[in-house]
Amino acid sequence: MKEKANMSSKEKTLFGKDNNPSNILPQKYTLDDKIKFRCHPGVSCFTECCGGIKIVLTPYDILMMRRRLNLSAPEFLHTYTQPTYLEKTDIPGVAIKLNEDGRCPFIISKEEGCRIYTDRPSACRYYPVGMANFHEGGSEEEKASEEFYFIVKESHCKGFEEDKEWTVREWREDQGVDVRDRMNKEWMEIVMRRKSFGHQATLSEQAKRMFFMASTDLDQFRKFVFESTFLDTYMIDDETIEKIKEDDIELMHFAVKFLASSMFGTQDLKIHEDKIKDKIERMKKEQEETEQELLSRGKSELEGFRAELNQKKQAGGGNN
Repeated sequence: MKEKANMSSKEKTLFGKDNNPSNILPQKYTLDDKIKFRCHPGVSCFTECCGGIKIVLTPYDILMMRRRLNLSAPEFLHTYTQPTYLEKTDIPGVAIKLNEDGRCPFIISKEEGCRIYTDRPSACRYYPVGMANFHEGGSEEEKASEEFYFIVKESHCKGFEEDKEWTVREWREDQGVDVRDRMNKEWMEIVMRRKSFGHQATLSEQAKRMFFMASTDLDQFRKFVFESTFLDTYMIDDETIEKIKEDDIELMHFAVKFLASSMFGTQDLKIHEDKIKDKIERMKKEQEETEQELLSRGKSELEGFRAELNQKKQAGGGNN
């Protein structure tokens, strides 16, 4: 059973199986289009979708879930998650660790459902309505983004046989998706931007560790900000400093800005000019030292080469 569950978790993602896109209905939906769907304990397939599935967690998911469970980030990560990579990138993240039966550990029973339902992950809230962005045009400036929605209809799901009808907008509001979208937006933009690079570049191990810490452990990230040289390096206004001292949501958004700045050179955070000058001076000094080392090495090798030639000449003259 465990082997079968593991196999399913590799094949199945949030919106159907990776190798079976036919689960997506061939139709674009707007916020005002209507769908028939309802999920509740009376549906025969209730909680069936909570097994054999990979649920990747966002920073906001982690914060809300560990608050609900009254756990520190290390405790939560160790108990309920497993490492993964995000959206086919080299960015490290976490997904919910399924139990031995390949089921979500937060499911109490088929009748009672999820024990953290009001704080469930973003991925659980989106189903069965997905959102997509389609770009068209020539240059980046000319590309217009068309936002639309799609429906995933899997054969096992009986929620589509229910009589409840809503617009896509109403469904998203009911599931709390709009709040999650706002909280996840900047972080997801980093992931998608990194994904667009493909395999052309790889993150350093240090960058991966920093991304993982800032995304999963806000307590540790707060220590990094306030107990290192961070505030001496970056220009952070007093109001922001006061907010991120106590407010985890503010700190989460700040962490994402820091990641965008450090990974892609955005202007979200600016470095003190004197720090930039110091860095430039260090780089110039290191370059000069490297050049001197190469020159000295070259001079030494040239002298050795000349000495070897002279020896050969002398040896040749003696033979004649």
